[in-house]
Amino acid sequence: MKAVIWHNPNCGTSRKTLAQLQDIDGAKVTVIEYLKTPYAADKIAQLIADAGLKPAQALRLRGTDAAERGLPDADDATIIAAMAENPAYVERPFVETDKGVRLCRPQEKVNEIL
Repeated sequence: MKAVIWHNPNCGTSRKTLAQLQDIDGAKVTVIEYLKTPYAADKIAQLIADAGLKPAQALRLRGTDAAERGLPDADDATIIAAMAENPAYVERPFVETDKGVRLCRPQEKVNEIL
């Protein structure tokens, strides 16, 4: 199985999800530390859509100024542009496998695509 995780090593949920992926025998896990390698706007839009979410549902409010900037009430294009400009606005972790994409919050959501 191949998996890609957009990971923040400072996030407990992201670390636990990564560990779960790495514990799968034969898994090839690609780790992208998205704070160091930010999302392209089209990629974050694709991940959000493939996870069945709207951009506002993938917006990280805790620990960011997203609410103060009015992003929760912004249109989808504005949210995606803000996420591409500042990857801290993206909730984490996203995981992509051959079976789909999930925003793994809570971490158990990853089981849906394993």
